[in-house]
Amino acid sequence: MFREITLMAVMCCGAACAEVDLNLLQLTYETPAKAWTDALPVGNGSLGAMIFGGIETERIQFNHDTLWAGGPQSYSNKGASEYLRQLRQLLFDGKQKEAEKLGMQQFMSDPLRQVPYQPFGDLHLEFPNLGTATQYRRTLDLDGAEAFTVFSVDGTVFRRSVIASHPDGIIAVRIESDQPGKVSFTARLSTPHKKDPKIEKLDDRTLRLTGMVDDFLSKRDNAALEGQVRFEARVRVDTDGGSAVVRDGRIEVMAANAAVLYLATATSYKNYQSLEADPAVLCDAVLQRIEGKSYEKILADHQTDHRALFRRVKLDLGGGHSGALPTNERLNGYQANPDPDFVRLLYQYGRYLLIASSRPGGQAANLQGLWNDSKSPAWDSKYTININTEMNYWPAEQTNLSECHEPLFDLIDDLSITGKEVARDFYGANGWVTHHNTDGWRGAAPINASNHGIWPTGGAWLCTHLWERYLFTGDKIFLRNRAYPRLKGAAEFFLDYLVEDPVFGKGWLVSGPSNSPERGGLVMAPTMDHQIVRHLLRTTAEAADILECDAEFAAQLRGTAEKIAPNETGSEGQLKEWLYKEDPKTNHRHVSHLWGLHPGVEITPDTPELFEACKKTLELRGDGGTGWSRGWKVNFWARLRDGEHMERILAGFFQNSSLTNQAGFYNNLFDAHPPFQIDGNFGLTAGITEALLQSHRRDGKGNPVIDLLSALPPGWPDGSVSGLCARGGFEVSMSWKSGRLEKATFKSLLGNPLVIQTASGREVLQAKTEQGKTYEWKRK
Repeated sequence: MFREITLMAVMCCGAACAEVDLNLLQLTYETPAKAWTDALPVGNGSLGAMIFGGIETERIQFNHDTLWAGGPQSYSNKGASEYLRQLRQLLFDGKQKEAEKLGMQQFMSDPLRQVPYQPFGDLHLEFPNLGTATQYRRTLDLDGAEAFTVFSVDGTVFRRSVIASHPDGIIAVRIESDQPGKVSFTARLSTPHKKDPKIEKLDDRTLRLTGMVDDFLSKRDNAALEGQVRFEARVRVDTDGGSAVVRDGRIEVMAANAAVLYLATATSYKNYQSLEADPAVLCDAVLQRIEGKSYEKILADHQTDHRALFRRVKLDLGGGHSGALPTNERLNGYQANPDPDFVRLLYQYGRYLLIASSRPGGQAANLQGLWNDSKSPAWDSKYTININTEMNYWPAEQTNLSECHEPLFDLIDDLSITGKEVARDFYGANGWVTHHNTDGWRGAAPINASNHGIWPTGGAWLCTHLWERYLFTGDKIFLRNRAYPRLKGAAEFFLDYLVEDPVFGKGWLVSGPSNSPERGGLVMAPTMDHQIVRHLLRTTAEAADILECDAEFAAQLRGTAEKIAPNETGSEGQLKEWLYKEDPKTNHRHVSHLWGLHPGVEITPDTPELFEACKKTLELRGDGGTGWSRGWKVNFWARLRDGEHMERILAGFFQNSSLTNQAGFYNNLFDAHPPFQIDGNFGLTAGITEALLQSHRRDGKGNPVIDLLSALPPGWPDGSVSGLCARGGFEVSMSWKSGRLEKATFKSLLGNPLVIQTASGREVLQAKTEQGKTYEWKRK
């Protein structure tokens, strides 16, 4: 039942959120980092660094998002489509092992494995004869996007700070003391790559590192891939007082009051097809742009730029009793004495990491975001697109960081080109397709092993992000020029790919060969595929309607979507993971067939039988899992409107992996699979948002329903949030007390109808809005 209401239009921005002390949004430690997962991350979207905070020796390990092993190549396998019919028949005949063997022989990428994201180098600082340090503090300020280390030696206070500036494209390291002439150190560069590295003096203020990425040996197929990417890093020094010289492969600073090191990096990577960029020219341009610019101005511009994004959302969940403790101790003590304020810290840390690792013009955030210190990182630190890459971007629109979504759209643009070749070579199909991984060279073919690599819905899932951008922003130019061509191409592929089910005789269309990531092997008709493809076809048709184009094509898409095999419940009351078999009792990390619950939209309280089947599925799976899996379960239970169960997932998630080597968070709050994967950080932020605000459901007129406090955990009885975004073009702020909504404001960015559902779910309120006005709801 919908009730028409008139909300009060207010003149101000309508923030219902109390002022939050941004100074408390800090990660703090009382000792230097020992492990890489103790170090603190900074990033400007392309250039990132990990700060260890050493006293006599400081290590700043850095990355650039275009440094990849290998070089431009096609991963496609011409002629693979000749075996497609045979693969399907083997699977329909129940001969899975034979199908997987044939798939390995004839239906895989060439080469079989993609290549890893690479570390760039290290900036080493050495402070000889410094003495014994006291009052040590190592901090990452999320609001200021600054990592700093402070300590005292014999009454002199030393401070070292590191920023990664997006406006100026550099990392800046400032070393200072509160007494004159006390800053003396040497700085040098190193790289783990052994392929002709050179470290040399460039001029009286600048040290240069050049090299090329090492060759890569794929152990899966014993294929050697030549490292082709050239790179260059430059460090330039400015001092206040004292002196500085560049000699013998290092910078020496003596008796200065303060010094600043400016690090610029670049590679020959122009795009996935070209290595024609000149890293020397690029580094020179970066340093020329900041010549004569003071550090104070660089810092101010950096923080203004960062805060323009970061401060859009403020959150207060109460608590704070652990706030004075070092961050690792807060993590260690959470399960025994939960602190909602620590949840807030991790929430905003996810937003900080997205800002730091994904900015327009850069590469998309990979499996480790931007940060990697290994030439052979876990899962190659590339893009795993059967959950992990998408999870990285779940917070982008809802937490008011829409700009940070842009690099993912660039990735999709590239894959729509390489994926067209794969669609033709593997499936004889139109359109484009991508499987479960890609890398810097935009591989789109099945990799690694047929039992999980043959999964053709990666591109379709990525396309949901294009559609979400439109739903949140209403940007028809983006929809017409950017989103719709990609949606249409992906939909064209599935019109050719889907086949008729030969078992049930109902005219259903099914997907396959494919798998339910990453469980159960190569199959026909996995539920997740059907949910994703249905969503793709329906949203592409809706996009065509909005753009008033391709009417016949849209009708074809809708007709095809209706024929796709439906979701079904199984013998235990669970949602079936596959159409042709069941295996419900497992604690496997992937819960892929619940995609329709989240991030999909087809399973909601409006589909009660399937909604309950999702609950049963999660109960059978249990509350454990890897870090990212727990992050997804936070979102699942939020969508199931069960804040109490969601809070149990959080309690299990919040453990120190540096101590236990179990799923949770490391000392620096990086998500632990283990090992480190950044997706769990982003999944957690998205899930907390889902607990407070959902907008994926629609009313009978197609308007998004803004669902407030839909899964508020009992441990957050009082709180407030401002600046969240809802589909339909609304910016939402609210406060609550004793678990009940007290006040909410809605800024209408598009002038669309406002439809609100309160936490009880019993009442939905409607109002007309005008673009640019803010509307207020208060509890009577």
